[in-house]
Amino acid sequence: MILNDVHQGIQKRKKRKRIGRGTGSGHGKTAGHGHKGYYSRAGSSRRLSFEGGQMPFARRVAKRGFNNKRFADVVFALNVSVLQTAFEAGDEVTPAELVARGLVKGKFDAIKILGNGELDIKLNVTAHRFSKSAEDKITAAGGTANRV
Repeated sequence: MILNDVHQGIQKRKKRKRIGRGTGSGHGKTAGHGHKGYYSRAGSSRRLSFEGGQMPFARRVAKRGFNNKRFADVVFALNVSVLQTAFEAGDEVTPAELVARGLVKGKFDAIKILGNGELDIKLNVTAHRFSKSAEDKITAAGGTANRV
């Protein structure tokens, strides 16, 4: 490698190629569009899914069913083991407190407390949803499970 050749030909602000500006430019007359035909005309373009005239993939594949994923609630799941480590006995656990402590992140419609792990401290937990095992563990530890 020769150091003075490394940056040879690199331009910081390269001028755009002006087509259709005379034969001397090398891109005059038909301006790179060739002679006649659909693609020589103004406003000619293929649609995104065009496959050269063969039956498009979206029409070849059978379509069945329907799903509501786009409209479904985004539920953030949180285990009782996380509550055990993040909170002290007697604390009030609310959705706002979970967000403030960084335990719940991103956009969500509901917070669901799940029963994975152990819980042996008394907590007053307020959330949108609870699994049966999580609710049992919270109440067994002497706390309360309240729905928003």
